[in-house]
Amino acid sequence: MEKVVSEAEELPKAIVRRVVKEKLSECSPDYDFNVHKDAHLAFTESARIFIHYLSATANDICKESKRQTMNAEDVFKSLEEIEFSEFVKPLRASLAEFRKKNAGKKGGAAKENEVKKKRKIEYSSAKNGTKTKQKKEDNHKEEEQVEGEQEQDEEEDNEEEEENHGSE
Repeated sequence: MEKVVSEAEELPKAIVRRVVKEKLSECSPDYDFNVHKDAHLAFTESARIFIHYLSATANDICKESKRQTMNAEDVFKSLEEIEFSEFVKPLRASLAEFRKKNAGKKGGAAKENEVKKKRKIEYSSAKNGTKTKQKKEDNHKEEEQVEGEQEQDEEEDNEEEEENHGSE
């Protein structure tokens, strides 16, 4: 009896194949391993089941803590609970390294995304012939400034006319 797994639950075969091959080459660098298609399928299915088991255990820990959002600590505790505590220390180190590596990227990425959004809005506005809110405000300020300058010029002209009429 073959179990049907939805595409959403499948792990990427190329990644599983690469991980298996790298690990085997680490274990025996002098020997080239060939892995049969059925063995790859077994690795993929085993990893999928392990992820399901680990995530279900982490979810239970999260619920026990009366929270709805699972965090890394829940995963670490679940590893200990399912008796894989030897993975906790290297995973903590890996997570710390990942966070350190990506700490600067997050702020920069947010600014970059904001700039991209503005460009996209400006592009679509220009394409559609509409003005963005900012452009409308800028145009309104320019119009007010021009009107103010015109009024000032008119006042100066009037003052000059009065001076000319008064001196005649």
